[in-house]
Amino acid sequence: MTPKLRGLLATLLLALAAGFAGVGLGRLVFVRSDRLPTLHEVIHEELRLTPAQSDLIEGLEADFRDRREAREAEMRAANSELAAAIRDEHAYSPRVTAAIERFHQAMGRLQTEMIQHVFAMRDVLTPDQMEIFDETVISALTADSQ
Repeated sequence: MTPKLRGLLATLLLALAAGFAGVGLGRLVFVRSDRLPTLHEVIHEELRLTPAQSDLIEGLEADFRDRREAREAEMRAANSELAAAIRDEHAYSPRVTAAIERFHQAMGRLQTEMIQHVFAMRDVLTPDQMEIFDETVISALTADSQ
């Protein structure tokens, strides 16, 4: 195996691992395959939000949804660029590196924005609600490591 091919495979594996990290964060907020309640379910079904809290949370969710969709579009575009670079160049080239970096930057922004969103929702809650919320977040983030 040539060093260039080995580098390309390592980069692809790194991008795959980064993708799995993004999926993990997405599962935290939206979907749990083992059917632990999602953070969304806990907020809307278990915390007994007041109407004012519900309005604030809904506004935060709408804002985050727009940002998430924008970041996901950036990641799809970067993956398309990466595919084109691999197809055209068959080497670990500056074009491949740039596409990988673009993907990582978009994914990093998405992760940062998701965590900021989680803390913004937490700020709307009462101390008792925060306790349940925090337990849900910690359980979701550690579920695969136990």
